Amino acid sequence: MTPFDIGLIMTGVLLILVVIGVRVAFAAAFVGIVGMIAIFSMRMGFERGFMVALKMAGTIPHSKSVTYSLSVLPTFILIGFLAYYAGLTKQLFDASKKWLGWLPGGMAIGTVFATAGFAAVSGASTATSAVFARVAIPEMLEAGYSKRLAAAVVAAGGTLASLIPPSAILVIYAILVEESVGKLLMAGFLPGVVSVLIYAGIIYLMARWQGGAPAIGGFTWGERFKSVPGTLPIIGVIGIIFSSLYFGFATPTEAGSLGAFVVLITAFYKGMRTKQLFQALHETAKLTVMIFTLIWGVLVYVRFLGFAGLPDAFRDFIVALDFAPLGIVICILLGYAVLGMFMDAIGMLVLTLPVVFPAIIALNGGPDVTAADSALGMSGAACAIWFGIIVVKMAELCLITPPIGLNCFVVSGVRPDIPVQEVFRGATPFFIADVLTVGVLVAFPAIITFLPSLM
Repeated sequence: MTPFDIGLIMTGVLLILVVIGVRVAFAAAFVGIVGMIAIFSMRMGFERGFMVALKMAGTIPHSKSVTYSLSVLPTFILIGFLAYYAGLTKQLFDASKKWLGWLPGGMAIGTVFATAGFAAVSGASTATSAVFARVAIPEMLEAGYSKRLAAAVVAAGGTLASLIPPSAILVIYAILVEESVGKLLMAGFLPGVVSVLIYAGIIYLMARWQGGAPAIGGFTWGERFKSVPGTLPIIGVIGIIFSSLYFGFATPTEAGSLGAFVVLITAFYKGMRTKQLFQALHETAKLTVMIFTLIWGVLVYVRFLGFAGLPDAFRDFIVALDFAPLGIVICILLGYAVLGMFMDAIGMLVLTLPVVFPAIIALNGGPDVTAADSALGMSGAACAIWFGIIVVKMAELCLITPPIGLNCFVVSGVRPDIPVQEVFRGATPFFIADVLTVGVLVAFPAIITFLPSLM
């Protein structure tokens, strides 16, 4: 038996473990350790191979967790929880409702813009959906919106946190493929704007043709302008993060720390108590530990894949296919769409990227290829960023597609009066909108690569 055969067998074991419900972090770590023991035992005997494999697996958590890039995660997560406990989400939704409510489906459109604003300080999709399920759904129902549409808008709007910086999943992608965190975060901005506009367009058309989303009026210009100051803390944090990344006067971690400080001061100004601060810190710590554990487990598995030779084999297979490069990319994206129906977004990416990413780069011509000589019309560095945004957008699909659809379950959990089946049905138009967005980003990669190219 060759290392490659061991790699195939253990990858099959990993898929079985994930399907039967074992946590991705523990399943990946287990498979990685057992696989390395098998490979090293074959080379140097069981006793020595066992010890070498364990020592190698044991060094990975420390060596990878002390990297500076990972320190950005807790700062971005903390911003979101502090913003929630400061009550900024309610003020953001109130402003969006007053400025956009006059449109057909205006309150739903306002919810999309509000979730996008909160996503720009949160970076967590499920947290965004949970917050706006409490804030936006009651007001939409009171205004005469259908339960299906109100719940679906919140579930779909929450997915924007995966793309709009600061995005935790983009940071994880950057760490796994060893790309610039700052450039990837900047690259998500324009695609995030495109997603928001397409969502808003879908809601407007549904409201005009199907009804169930009446316009609301009665707000004076004075009331509208009076609602603006409540959004300034979030606008300020967005400005700090984007200007820091774009002009380069602060690292992503420093930008996140500045943003967290601004939101903390705002939260205390608005009356946040010590108990709420501890709750925000506690939630931040729990989510950070979960993500770090997932990264550790998957990196053990990635190290095993390297010894087994699976990434190289898959790369050679993809490059040798007699199909148009763009057609191969589309097939890979379709695979992500199917896989997303059975796995959560982060788990799906961390398990597939070690194999898929090298293949995509090789398909384009390699990491050092120029745009003129590439297969996909972009340089190796640009391709790495472009694929990151595309694959994260595909990961958003799994948040609103059955049977996993985590955002849909979160919304239904917060609103037990709305069955999860209704949320999934209502989210169908937004799934179509996401497919349209992916098509736009594939057809016009400059939307993704423009801002990073200026850094």
